[in-house]
Amino acid sequence: MKAGNDVEKSTLRMAIASVKNAAVAGDAAVTLTDAQVLGVLQAEAKKRSEAADIYKEAGRAEAEASERAELAVLERYLPARMGEAELANIIREEIAAAAAQGATGAKAMGQVVKSVRARVGSSADGSVIAGLVKSALG
Repeated sequence: MKAGNDVEKSTLRMAIASVKNAAVAGDAAVTLTDAQVLGVLQAEAKKRSEAADIYKEAGRAEAEASERAELAVLERYLPARMGEAELANIIREEIAAAAAQGATGAKAMGQVVKSVRARVGSSADGSVIAGLVKSALG
């Protein structure tokens, strides 16, 4: 913080504010668990990623670079993302397990996505999981 890196400083302040806001949201203030704090940080990272994509489509390179820089700061505090090959293996295993229970095709999608999310936790994005499951089920 004392190094004068303004992007890092403002991003960390924003992240702390988001966590505090999440803690007081609702009827009563609560103490967030580590998983809940992680969820807040992941949501903030996703916002930065989506904003950067929107700025890129609009041709606003400077705003996109700013969002990407903030995203890079947030990603240093998030767990590493699961590799796509490893995720694909888990999806294949869960599809096989669902098929053994009689669920096949599109009917199995909800069951497979739920079980994959349970196994991978926060190391993979839900939309990525859903997309891979959908393509794997055909």
